[in-house]
Amino acid sequence: MTPTWYDLLGVDTDASTDEIRIAWKAAIADLDPTDRRFRTLNEAAEVLLDEKRRADYDASLEPEADVPADESGETEAQLQVPDATHPDEDSRATSSLNVPAWLLGVLGLVTALALVTGGYLYSQPSDAAVADATTGAQSAAEHAVTTILAYDYRHLDADQKSADELMTPSYQKKYDPLFSQIAANAPDLKAVVTVQVVASGIVRSGEDRVQVLLFVNRPTTRADGNHLYRDQVVMTMERSGDVWLVDDMDTNQLAS
Repeated sequence: MTPTWYDLLGVDTDASTDEIRIAWKAAIADLDPTDRRFRTLNEAAEVLLDEKRRADYDASLEPEADVPADESGETEAQLQVPDATHPDEDSRATSSLNVPAWLLGVLGLVTALALVTGGYLYSQPSDAAVADATTGAQSAAEHAVTTILAYDYRHLDADQKSADELMTPSYQKKYDPLFSQIAANAPDLKAVVTVQVVASGIVRSGEDRVQVLLFVNRPTTRADGNHLYRDQVVMTMERSGDVWLVDDMDTNQLAS
């Protein structure tokens, strides 16, 4: 039996979004981004963290319904008995006996699925469009993370302005209060932070919204010495016209 995305992440089929996200992060925490399992686990999370794609995937896992049968094991369609008083009807009834009910049921199910799938695929962006969007969003995220997480106590206002330009208005409202806290302490610490992207991968792809996973190093110089921090960052990128902007950012510090 082929493992499901749920099996790969070690969660139940009714797991919540938070449980899936926690399981995914734990599964890839110790993996090198070039490891084949890293990409496979990302694909699993990409499907299961998207409500619509998860529903479609769950539907594909449901077993086919059994066709009801009587005690003899024959289906209702196979038990039809021709009327001996109407030869023409006998011929038509005899022909119907040659098509098992289970086959009719399967054909009906296949037809219905084809119609639903066709409509769904027609409404989705092309693979090429998604691929182009994913590439653009990933590149934009790599650039943005080196700007947003970096700062120098000697020009904090300029650093904040540069970071704001890479964000959606809604995320700026979250970021600016956080940066104000940094700006209050950075001059006393004489803190200078730079950022280096080690690797990146796609968590969730789309035409206008993409989630990118990045592993970054943050060499930091302060009055009390030099430090190297390592972070795992998930950036949600949103298309705004011809550019990609950061709409959310979740940072977890890894072992230094």
